[in-house]
Amino acid sequence: MVPEGDSRPIRLAVLGSTGSIGSQTLEVAADQPDRISVVLLSARQRLEPLASAITTFRPETAVLTDPTDDDIPALVAGIPLLCGAQAQLDAISSTHPDVVVNGVTGAQGLLASLRTLEEGCTLALANKESMVMAGELMRSTAQKTGARIIPVDSEHSAIDQCLRGGNHGEVARIILTASGGPFRDSSAEEIASATPQQALENPNWEMGPKITVDSSTLMNKALEVIEAQALFDLPADRIEVVIHPESIVHSMVEFVDGSTLAQLGCPDMKVPIQYAISQPQRWPTRFKPLDLASLGSLNFRAPDLNRFPALGLAFRVLDEGGTLGAVLNAANEVAVAAFLAGKISLPRIATLVERAMDHHDNTPATRLEAILEADRAARDRVQEWIF
Repeated sequence: MVPEGDSRPIRLAVLGSTGSIGSQTLEVAADQPDRISVVLLSARQRLEPLASAITTFRPETAVLTDPTDDDIPALVAGIPLLCGAQAQLDAISSTHPDVVVNGVTGAQGLLASLRTLEEGCTLALANKESMVMAGELMRSTAQKTGARIIPVDSEHSAIDQCLRGGNHGEVARIILTASGGPFRDSSAEEIASATPQQALENPNWEMGPKITVDSSTLMNKALEVIEAQALFDLPADRIEVVIHPESIVHSMVEFVDGSTLAQLGCPDMKVPIQYAISQPQRWPTRFKPLDLASLGSLNFRAPDLNRFPALGLAFRVLDEGGTLGAVLNAANEVAVAAFLAGKISLPRIATLVERAMDHHDNTPATRLEAILEADRAARDRVQEWIF
């Protein structure tokens, strides 16, 4: 974050810049050229869109973390292009951005999150897996360096904003909303026969394939429940989920006096992305405003844990703690990849995740080595069960 009173642009790093969150972050940066200076761009393998962004934004450096081609140029438009996961970590340290948007998908985003916090930079976190796997370690690292963790997920951004209306001790519960995904009104039989193409048709949000499948199983909401506990330090019995098909109310906070604050807006991830970069300020934008009259009504209902058992696994993680969150996340990543490859059915994702949790010998999640070992072991088990 730029110190108060400093008029210089925010130095921004965008990790996973060619993905859904990354590309939308660059749209925000393009709309705010006087307020944002992009100093670091990274992508996993997609050189062509990364090169286009380098040409447009002229960062100090750029990184391909997992290139598939040996013939990678050292410079793109005169900007250094580095390769490898370690190069991304080194670039965070060398450029020292004010804000790092971590839009990397999956467990591979954890080390970048930790390096950002170690450098004392503000972490605009879209990589929820970092908090699911290592919430305690993330918080302790931020406390040591004075870094801040600002959520980018629309639900956690909404809670963060609503919490400004009261003290932490006045919170009765937080209520995460979920669109319910493409199968929210489907029978168990229809879900069992769902194809990857059907699972990728989210009715409200434009997201990458992995998170879209997670939305279809409500595993994404399970991850968000765990992330919410890690971010806001509330016990499991004060975290709830409701299905809200319109995705207009992004989440709510109920206070002890019975008042409930909600954050509303059109389903557009650029809004929480910009807020994570700008807050505590709010910048004018050209985003679509909310027209309540045209909506007519908003609907809410309780989730069905029989059709969507993945959500219940989140509360088991909160009850048992330790490295179980890393296991849930790792098992889910492997199972989702298998589903997208046509190797398993959609309901088997939650079955495999639960089985991995049952086989795990839980340990405290205070050391990175223990977290990464739990992640590795869970992946190996699920791979063996699938293949």
